[in-house]
Amino acid sequence: MKSSERSFARRIDLTSLQLFVAVCELGSIGRAAEREFIAASAVSKRLSDLETAVDTPLLYRHSRGVTLTPAGESLLHHARTVLFGLERMQGELSEYADGVRGHVRMHANISAIFQFLPEDLGAFARLHSQIKIDLQEHLSSAVLHAVQEGAADLGICNLGQASTAPAPGLAEAPLAEPPGATAAAPRTAAGLQSRPYRTDRLMLVVPQGHALAARDSIAFEEVLDWDIVGLHANSSISLAMRAAAATAGRTLRQRIQVTGLDAMCRMIDNGLGVGLLPDRAFELMQSVGHLHAVPLTDAWAHRELRVVARDFDALPVTARLLVEHLAPREPLPVQAITSATAAAAPARQAHH
Repeated sequence: MKSSERSFARRIDLTSLQLFVAVCELGSIGRAAEREFIAASAVSKRLSDLETAVDTPLLYRHSRGVTLTPAGESLLHHARTVLFGLERMQGELSEYADGVRGHVRMHANISAIFQFLPEDLGAFARLHSQIKIDLQEHLSSAVLHAVQEGAADLGICNLGQASTAPAPGLAEAPLAEPPGATAAAPRTAAGLQSRPYRTDRLMLVVPQGHALAARDSIAFEEVLDWDIVGLHANSSISLAMRAAAATAGRTLRQRIQVTGLDAMCRMIDNGLGVGLLPDRAFELMQSVGHLHAVPLTDAWAHRELRVVARDFDALPVTARLLVEHLAPREPLPVQAITSATAAAAPARQAHH
């Protein structure tokens, strides 16, 4: 390495690169400072020092935020490559730690959390008691955004209806394709790798005795004649319903929106409308009211939940262990879950 190259390397520090990328992604020094828990003045000083180090302006500063200069666009590409390489190095070195320990940050949508993750994460925790999992429930679009920004190591969501709105400012530019992307882990529109996790099928849920309860199956277009109890407007199920209604040239009569599957079932049980639930979720919720489920015939009713990450090969060993544990398999039958819960109850009472 030439002396001039060594001097340049010494003038660039990783913290400044990380802050520069954060400012570019958010389009604002203030928002970047808030996300990185650092004073805005300190971020501004680091950016000025970085511009001095490379001897060229990197950002155009204006009242609404910042935009990149041509030099800034070049540096953003290289900074992401450098930071990606550091993530990969961390993942490889973590394998040499004394035992597997640490924590994994995961975001998932309600379908994954309600239907499959309790059993899967419980089994993983029993196998790896030293690994702690931080799990948060979010809409599918927010799950993708969190993984893309590094707020979560892994995400689980439905990709088909997960519309990712670009972050303010410069985040509309696609992420540079990092090395190591493989055909086994294709990239999403958000630039993330994904792997299959589980599948489910949406069912029409109605009160027992409802006019549609006698049907063996039904197309969603026929459901549009009825009031609908739905989840959050940006949930994957709500987005799918709105898209199907628009295709049919009909209006979606979603009179009631709730945030939980139990609340949805109670509303339906009390005659306030009909709703869509994944099949396994309905099996787990059968104790809530007197309900009946009718399979939907629409192709979009068959859904796939996928695990997403920036790059699976660059994950720390703890996260890679969890990814392998979450590989597709047959879910535990609901009856087995109920029996296991009942059997564990006396042991818990004796323990306490």
